[in-house]
Amino acid sequence: MAYQSKDLSVLAYANGFTLWHYTTADTANTVDTSGYFNAASTMLRVGDIVVANVDTAGTMKAGLFLVSANTGGVVDVNDLTQIGGADTR
Repeated sequence: MAYQSKDLSVLAYANGFTLWHYTTADTANTVDTSGYFNAASTMLRVGDIVVANVDTAGTMKAGLFLVSANTGGVVDVNDLTQIGGADTR
């Protein structure tokens, strides 16, 4: 799969910072590949945070991606910082 603009939405905006939400069937490793968010390069800024639900068609994970670079239309996010862990009960 690839980036889908319909799955990226703004949660909050203040002081030049945007908190986003993104959901996808893609894995976290796919999403954090440089260039995945290129189609959103005019909206995403370095320092923005993307709250994400990934691998929604498999073993879903949730976490945070930090937009670490956006130069010449090429967007890169850091690896997913996962929220939550295994549910043992």
